[in-house]
Amino acid sequence: MEKILPEIQHRRARRALSAEEVPNDVLERLLHAATLSASCFNNQPWRFVVLKKGYGIERARARLSQGNYWAETAPVIIGVATRPDYDCDLDDGRQYALFDCGMAVQNLQIQAQHEGLLAHPIAGFKAAELKEDLGIPADHILITLVVIGFPGTDNELNDKHQELESSERVRKDFDEVVFSGAWPAQTRSAE
Repeated sequence: MEKILPEIQHRRARRALSAEEVPNDVLERLLHAATLSASCFNNQPWRFVVLKKGYGIERARARLSQGNYWAETAPVIIGVATRPDYDCDLDDGRQYALFDCGMAVQNLQIQAQHEGLLAHPIAGFKAAELKEDLGIPADHILITLVVIGFPGTDNELNDKHQELESSERVRKDFDEVVFSGAWPAQTRSAE
């Protein structure tokens, strides 16, 4: 495993964040890394709403689910949105814009790891209300919020999250998620 990039190998969705401000040049590098992502026909379907000080980040904090209380200290939250027609609409109802936005967020996460930051995408927020708060058009999908900050101490986290911060990184067995040649017959009916 020593050939895996350290930024990928050590990336974790940590929650203990410092309120320390993220310098603008660092934030710009994260966003630039995201925009360099691959996309279907180079459509670049991602749209990023950067929330720092003021109304936008306060609205995002107010729209967080209870389980994401820890994100209230983050100095930066980035909303990731798209509209399905920004990208390829493929057979079988596959809207590629969501996949392409996911790849862009992964680039952002890897760059954040390289910069010594945490970048934790979350789904736990009131998307419809936040879209309205931020002026995101109704025909767009607010896919995720990426919570960004420097590592902090876990003393503000609840017991469960404190335990997760120091737990071993657990991944499914390779053979459970990687198949050679075809989907294994024994798992077809189980899923």
